Amino acid sequence: MHPKPTSSYLFVRLVYMLATLLTVITLVFGLVRLAPGGPFDGERRLPPDIEANLRAAYHLDEPIHQQYARYMGGLIQGDLGPSFRQKDFDVNALLAAGLPVSAGLGIAALLTALLLGIGIGAAAGFNQGNIIDRLMMAINNLNIALPTIVVAPLMILIFAVTLRWLPAGGSDSIWHFVLPTIALALPYSAAIARLTRAGIIATKTQAHVKTAIAKGLNKSRLIARHILPVALLPVVSFLGPASATLLTGSVVVEQVFDLPGIGRYFVQGALNRDYTLVMGVVVIYSAVIVTFNFIVDLAYAWLDPRIRFGQ
Repeated sequence: MHPKPTSSYLFVRLVYMLATLLTVITLVFGLVRLAPGGPFDGERRLPPDIEANLRAAYHLDEPIHQQYARYMGGLIQGDLGPSFRQKDFDVNALLAAGLPVSAGLGIAALLTALLLGIGIGAAAGFNQGNIIDRLMMAINNLNIALPTIVVAPLMILIFAVTLRWLPAGGSDSIWHFVLPTIALALPYSAAIARLTRAGIIATKTQAHVKTAIAKGLNKSRLIARHILPVALLPVVSFLGPASATLLTGSVVVEQVFDLPGIGRYFVQGALNRDYTLVMGVVVIYSAVIVTFNFIVDLAYAWLDPRIRFGQ
């Protein structure tokens, strides 16, 4: 029987989540305002009276603690504020347009990374030391060695420019997401494969597995019930921050493949000192990270009955 989390455990974890989120928001709020330049700087300096009016309109003439209180008051109500540079849109509208693209890409990349990573890791782990293990790990090490910033343009060159099998960029159809999904998934699949292989090798020597073998349990049941659930615990732990990163998009992939996700908005906001746009992306990203880490904590007990929740 799997243990259930107690109400006190859930309450403490929720408090930690909110405290972590508040700390990140506070730090980023201060850091973006300490960065050189401002949202109204450009190649041509605005007249002082116009800049003063703009700062007053966006409450940037107030002391920073008043700006922080005003921002948090809006955030509690779900208002991420206006964009300082894209005056026809507020941050909510911009992120609402970009988040589905980033989330769709992230979900596809996450599933691809899991299938590749667990498949390669299991093949290597259950064939430790033989030719299959060495071949799988050689492919995996290649995935680790090549960063996304190299793989993405290389995939465009091969599959879009040379072979003309797939489009090089854009988001007009499902085929436009094939190359970015693979490019985003490859490094994560490599990490998952290494964790899976190491987990399987370590779990095969544990006492409960040896006992099951001694009792004559068939191989498929042994793998499904006694090896994989424990061996995949490190993968589950890794999936917390990894899932958040994948689901909120990748700055590099979205820029290379010209995808209108929130990663591109983050880059634009940072370059233009668009404080509220940067903060909006950080809020979404941080909320997804702490939520996935919370889910990972709960998933631990379902995979390994030896783990107990705090009372």
